Formats: sequence, structure tokens, C-alpha cells
Amino acid sequence: MLQPKRTKYRKVQKGRIKGLATRGSTLVFGTYGLKVLEPGWITARQIEAVRVVITRTMKRQGQVKIRIFPDKPITKKPAEVRMGKGKGAPEYWVAVVRPGRILFELEGVSYEIAKEAIRLATHKLGLKSKMVIRNDYEF
Repeated sequence: MLQPKRTKYRKVQKGRIKGLATRGSTLVFGTYGLKVLEPGWITARQIEAVRVVITRTMKRQGQVKIRIFPDKPITKKPAEVRMGKGKGAPEYWVAVVRPGRILFELEGVSYEIAKEAIRLATHKLGLKSKMVIRNDYEF
């Protein structure tokens, strides 16, 4: 699973997700893409699950580019611990995404295969998403 090798701080604050994605909102590497439509967190496990389902559907032909990286640690306190006594230990990593962000890009496969791969991938995410196609692409 994806996670940073080292970070400046071990724990970060929760933060708020406002606005639309300005960076990473256009297709760069591939012909097809998976674009998220609502703000939220995508865990490293979800990213890996999507990657696996896309590569399986594509049957190892073409290429898959992952455009997000989980660099935010999410902390959790142990079960049945009283309030206070500080913040919990880092439990897992998430990528913060805003609406319009391209998560994955596919290239080198037919439209039907890409459509099916992205359809299956959307079920692995906890956020609404859709398939996008490059402007200059011809069927």
C-alpha cells in the first residue's frame, strides 16, 4: 500500500475540504480517466483496491496511472479509552480529494474495456465519480 517514506510531522489536523480541484483536473497521461465528483478522503487501501480491479479488467494490457497519493495520516485512539489523554496514534493514510480531481488514467485499451474497468472501480471508492475521455479521442 502507498504511504510516504517520511513526513515533517507525525500527526496532522483534520482540516476542511472547500472548493473545486484546480490542479489535477485534466487528463495528462491517458485517454480515459476516473474523475471524482464530491469532496472526501480516499484511503491507501481504496487506491490499491481500485488499481487491482482496473489491472484485472484490462488483463495486463495498456497502462494505468495513479494521479493521487495518500500523504495525510489519520489517527485513531484505541477502543474503550476515555476522553482526553492526547491524540491517538497514526492508523492509516488518506489522499484528500476535491470535486473534479482525476484519480486514475488509462491508456492502450478499447473504450469498452476502459468503461467496464472504470465502472468496477467506482464501486471500490466511497465517493461519487465518473468516467472522462480525452477531447481529441475518436471512437
